[in-house]
Amino acid sequence: MTQLPVVIAHRGASGYRPEHSRSAYELAIELGADAVEPDLVATRDGVLVVRHENEISGTTDVAAHPEFAGRRTTKTIDGETLTGWFTEDFDWAELATLRVLERIPKVRPANTEWNGTEGILRFRDLLELLDAAPRPIALVAEIKHPTFYSALGISLDELYATELAEAGWSDDPRLTTECFELSILPKIRARGVGGRLIFLLDAKGSPADEVAANGRQARKYASYLTTAALAELATVVDGISLSKRILLPKNTDPRRLDLPSTLVDMAHEVGLVVFCWTLRAENKFLGRGLTRGLDAAARGDWMREFRSIMQTGVDGVFADQPDLAVEARSSLSAD
Repeated sequence: MTQLPVVIAHRGASGYRPEHSRSAYELAIELGADAVEPDLVATRDGVLVVRHENEISGTTDVAAHPEFAGRRTTKTIDGETLTGWFTEDFDWAELATLRVLERIPKVRPANTEWNGTEGILRFRDLLELLDAAPRPIALVAEIKHPTFYSALGISLDELYATELAEAGWSDDPRLTTECFELSILPKIRARGVGGRLIFLLDAKGSPADEVAANGRQARKYASYLTTAALAELATVVDGISLSKRILLPKNTDPRRLDLPSTLVDMAHEVGLVVFCWTLRAENKFLGRGLTRGLDAAARGDWMREFRSIMQTGVDGVFADQPDLAVEARSSLSAD
C-alpha cells in the first residue's frame, strides 16, 4: 500500500489567498491541511516575521509608502542581486504599517481581491493562531538566509529558539524546522529546540553556507543524494525535503510518471523522512504532458502529478492548494 503523506500548506493556502497572510493560514486549516509552512526572516530589532523573502516589494505595499522611499536599496542575497526593500532595514513597528499583496497576480488574479486587507504576521502571531486552531495543526518552519543574516550580526537560530521558548513551543511535538543551509540546523538543536530537523534540497546549485565557506568549491545539492551522503545526513538531521524536480523532472515522459522513486527508498533505509515541494495546480507549474490549454493560470492535470509524487512514498508534501492535495491523497487511499 502506498504510504499516505501529510499535507503541508505552503505559506498557508497560498493558491487562494496572498501567501503568508492570516487568512491564508486560517483557510489552510479549514481546507484540511495537516500542517502549515511559514518562511521566517528578521527585522533589525530582532523580530521574526513571516515572509517568503526578506525583500518585500513583491508581497507588500511598501513601495506605496513615501516615508520608506529612502529605504529602497540593492543587496546581494545568496548570490542574487536584488533591488527593493528588506525586512532587516525596518523595525517591527514600521513593518506593521504595511499591507500584504499577492506575489504572482498574473497566475492568481483572484487572490488580488485580498490585496491591502491584511498586515504582515510575526512568527509569534502564527504560533498563537495555531494554538487557537480547532484541531491540532503541525508547523514546518523554514529559516531563511541564516548565513546572510549572520554577516549582519543577526543570529536567526537564537531569535528562533527564543520565540519558540516564549510561546511554549520549544518541545512541542508538532514542530519541524527546515532550512536550505545545513549548518544552522545543529545550532538550533543546541539551543534546546526539539522536533524534527529537515534539510531542504534544491534541484540545482549549492547551499549558501557552503558557498560562503568554500566559494567555487562549494558542495552541490546533488552531492547529498547518494547512499553514503544520505547516511551521513541521517547523523545530523531527521529528514530531507526535495524539490519536486528531483523526483519528477519537468521533462519527464508523461507515460513514466508512476514509476517509484529509489531515492525515497534510499532515504528511508537510512532513517530519514522525506518531504517534497511544491504541489501547485496551475499550468505554469505543472510538468510535461500535464498542462491543459495555453493559459498559465488555468489548472492542468494536477491530480496526476500530485498522485505521482505521493506514490513515490514521500512522508509529506507541500501544497499551495491543500484541499487538492488532500483530495489526491484520498484518491490513493481509495485505490
